[in-house]
Amino acid sequence: MKITNIRTDRLIVPLIKPFKTALRTVNHLETVIVFVECENKTGVGEAPATHVITGDSLESIQSTIENIFRPLMIGMDIMNYEQLFEKIDQAIIHHSSAKACIDMAIYDLLSQKANLPLYQLLGGYRHELETDFTVSVNEPQMMIHDAIDLIDKGFNTLKIKVGKGDIETDLERIEHIRRAIGPEVRLRLDANQGWTVKEAIYAIHYCERNQLNIELIEQPVPAWDIEGLKEVTKAVETPIMADESVFTPHDAMKLLSSRSCDLINVKLMKSGGIHHALEINHFAEAYGVECMVGSMIESKIGITAAAHFAASQKNVTRCDFDAPLMLLVDPVEGGITYQGRKIFMPTLPGLGIRHIDATCLSKGSVQG
Repeated sequence: MKITNIRTDRLIVPLIKPFKTALRTVNHLETVIVFVECENKTGVGEAPATHVITGDSLESIQSTIENIFRPLMIGMDIMNYEQLFEKIDQAIIHHSSAKACIDMAIYDLLSQKANLPLYQLLGGYRHELETDFTVSVNEPQMMIHDAIDLIDKGFNTLKIKVGKGDIETDLERIEHIRRAIGPEVRLRLDANQGWTVKEAIYAIHYCERNQLNIELIEQPVPAWDIEGLKEVTKAVETPIMADESVFTPHDAMKLLSSRSCDLINVKLMKSGGIHHALEINHFAEAYGVECMVGSMIESKIGITAAAHFAASQKNVTRCDFDAPLMLLVDPVEGGITYQGRKIFMPTLPGLGIRHIDATCLSKGSVQG
């Protein structure tokens, strides 16, 4: 099955409301879509621009795919996929989003060829998942309102964004939300690198003393501060999850071998796709460390690929796949389906994506 053509386009969809973290505010999904054609089959992949995390822009993602990967891949056989992934890795350093986009399309084609849904090809551990839902960082009263609204919609795990502003305001946000929603809802905190080591330890100890019942704290300190992350992990009882500190399998090995975190958040846009995400998860499993699979602000294409990976692996115990539910319209037909917090895997071969609404696509495709 030789690759005959690779095309790219852009997908733009407004969000229902702005998505706010300590690092950025997002009003629209803006993402690159790739179509890898292989004889009579087409594989699809996606990569959003997340400048402040991956360093990738729409322009850099599209240029990398069109000008570096496309000439390299045309004529190659996808059945030699280990060689294909090696060539992609060696063609350019970093650029993990562009690599993830191509990686998804390759896995889509491989599982179509096998006539299996991708999650079954990868391991098939489960066929349904549950997602949390993220509460953007805002004024405390607005965050309380959003949290209650999500609980009313059936979500029982909320991810609370913190790390923007002073630490006392963060603690006010957390405490007010917990008091408003009661003790049963699971709360995860994501500081997006927004705290110092001392702030993190102070805040987490406060939550523990006041029995705010926080399930985990995600990336409390800057991504580069591995020693700081380790210091926080050792100082508190609440599990600490590494996110932006882990892009590659090498990053994961550093954190795992030094016991610098209790959990790892794997994202395809950081790892460069499923191929390396599997390695990270296997390393973590060997160290007895569970993984969550998260995402950026992506359409159902990228989230479906991530869900296939998550559903296939026993060691993936948590998911953060709420992004498609934030979109004003869903431009993707097929893929995963949502029933409240529950996610059901598609039964079609490959990713299970059937159609993308052309009215949401913009200029920028390359035709071979």
